Amino acid sequence: MTLRLPPLVGVLVLLCLPSSSPAAERPARIVVDPGHGGDKGGATSPTGLLEKDVSLQVAKRLRDHLEEELGAQVLMTREEDQSLPLSERVEFSNKQRPDLFVSIHCNAMPTRRTRARVQGIETYFLSASASNATARAAADRENAEAPAARGARGDSTLAFILHDLARTEAHQDSSRLAYAIHQKLIAATGGSDRGVLQAPFYVLNGVEAPAVLVEIGYISHPEEGSKLARAEYQERLATAIAEGVRVFLAEVRRRDSPKPAKVAAPATP
Repeated sequence: MTLRLPPLVGVLVLLCLPSSSPAAERPARIVVDPGHGGDKGGATSPTGLLEKDVSLQVAKRLRDHLEEELGAQVLMTREEDQSLPLSERVEFSNKQRPDLFVSIHCNAMPTRRTRARVQGIETYFLSASASNATARAAADRENAEAPAARGARGDSTLAFILHDLARTEAHQDSSRLAYAIHQKLIAATGGSDRGVLQAPFYVLNGVEAPAVLVEIGYISHPEEGSKLARAEYQERLATAIAEGVRVFLAEVRRRDSPKPAKVAAPATP
């Protein structure tokens, strides 16, 4: 027997079906930024391993996981050992209109005593002021390649306010992305948890999407520096970051998906 619904009931049933948004259907677009490169080697391990090489190796592994497991469209700010100014990384990212931005770095300590003692993983999102002295030092080191100043803004006061308002949600999502990635990294590596922190990183300032910078370990530490050189450990780091991204994207899509319309109760005759 075929069930025939009255026209009005049929319309209400269709309204109740969940609708999908284009943003939820299309693959996530992600910019992955391997820190340093070319004549900018970054930090160095006790055995001479360079941050620029580790960040590129982990970034490529991360790209592979994001593409294969999430079906994401991944764009790299650099795919080889080349110099790339921080301002060009930001410009490149914004041209891609990504859903999120992940910058990969290794941390370091300045003195022999601290290099022998300090290790662990830190994940950052943007703030005008640093969370603590460690966060300030990390931002200062990574910002050493930045221009002396960003230059005077030609925008009107109104345009500046509108730009700031547009970035508010991206900033809140940057915090969520940082925590999602950091939790997965600590669980997967057993590394020392140095926390989710905030700092004024140049490369995060101006990216028009949720953006984080991951310090995947202290390359200056004898043991952690050796681990960062190993393919197996790099793979573990990349897998964990990809899993954090997956968790974040799932949360955002649940939040942003249109809610099904409610069925109106039939009128009493």
